[in-house]
Amino acid sequence: MRDDARPLAVFDLDGTLADTAHRQHFLEGARRDWQGFFSAAVDDPPLEEGIRLVLGSARECEVVYLTGRPERCRRDTLAWLARQGLPEGRVHMRRNDDRRPARRTKLDILKRLGRDRDIRVLVDDDELVCDAAEAAGFTVLRARWAMPSPVLEDAQEREGRT
Repeated sequence: MRDDARPLAVFDLDGTLADTAHRQHFLEGARRDWQGFFSAAVDDPPLEEGIRLVLGSARECEVVYLTGRPERCRRDTLAWLARQGLPEGRVHMRRNDDRRPARRTKLDILKRLGRDRDIRVLVDDDELVCDAAEAAGFTVLRARWAMPSPVLEDAQEREGRT
């Protein structure tokens, strides 16, 4: 089957495929260190349940990655995906100057992808992203296998950083 005829399986990275717990400390306190937070992503351990889902989905779907990470993190993100042995796929990232909440940026990209292709599933750990995607008619699998981080959730919603 041609790749462009297969449905899409869309995967978030942080908290879905990558365990961000070791870098949460960069977001604590009054002054958040976003440079440190994103620079440390290269050392994220994989989240095994998410990795299994990507590999299983790749049998029937084209895998696409959708992250709130800024575009400046592309090289490190691609290297991390390759080190995990994950399928190559388009990686949709936030523009460096985009500070909208993740639920808005990701939904915009999902809608754009869905105009031309069937989206089988979105896998994401952000409850607000999942709620927005479900409300728009997308099938969602909520990634609840990582420890939730209130600091990261606040950053995603109020600061539009990831």
